[in-house]
Amino acid sequence: MARWPAPGRCKSRLARSLGIERAAAIQDRLGNHVVRTALQTQTVLSSSGEVATTAPGLDVLVASSGLGPRASRRWVASLGISRVVPQGEGSLGLRLQRQVVRALRERAPAVVLIGSDLPQLSAADLIEALDQLHRAPLVLGPARDGGYWLIGLRQSSPQLFAGIDWGGDRVLTQTLTVAKSLQLDTALLAERADLDRPEDLRPWR
Repeated sequence: MARWPAPGRCKSRLARSLGIERAAAIQDRLGNHVVRTALQTQTVLSSSGEVATTAPGLDVLVASSGLGPRASRRWVASLGISRVVPQGEGSLGLRLQRQVVRALRERAPAVVLIGSDLPQLSAADLIEALDQLHRAPLVLGPARDGGYWLIGLRQSSPQLFAGIDWGGDRVLTQTLTVAKSLQLDTALLAERADLDRPEDLRPWR
């Protein structure tokens, strides 16, 4: 899930302190990092240099917002991705659910959604999410701000995206409450920090 890194059209909270040009440059750097990391999940090397695990058949794509279809294709091609789909309109929950439904309709056995503001993201994180999806129907990556940085599903569960206070500090708690009501076993990954505010830049160099 990524927004086009154009000045004045992304990272509004960063832009208020850093200016629209610098905020867009940060968004561009983050997007490149996340895409490269997602592509690396197809082959993850151990410290000895040998292949430790692989994810064959993994389809990596960008769900874009902020520009039209033709420009979106040019943008993601520059990132090394061959496929882009629109996020569409509506709340974050609606846009997330739309991507889950699309992937499952295409007969994907599971879908993992991540944002484009994750400087700590590693290929091992994504491999772990895929591994956990073999054991649990729902995987969540807790974010330090109370949300989640990843959601993985084996089935469509629109209730997970309804009635959530998106952007607040109770997103993860609310989602876990809904999952419990649906009797969905949930696997939790390591906590990670999103990069949304100027103070989030301190540990990132």
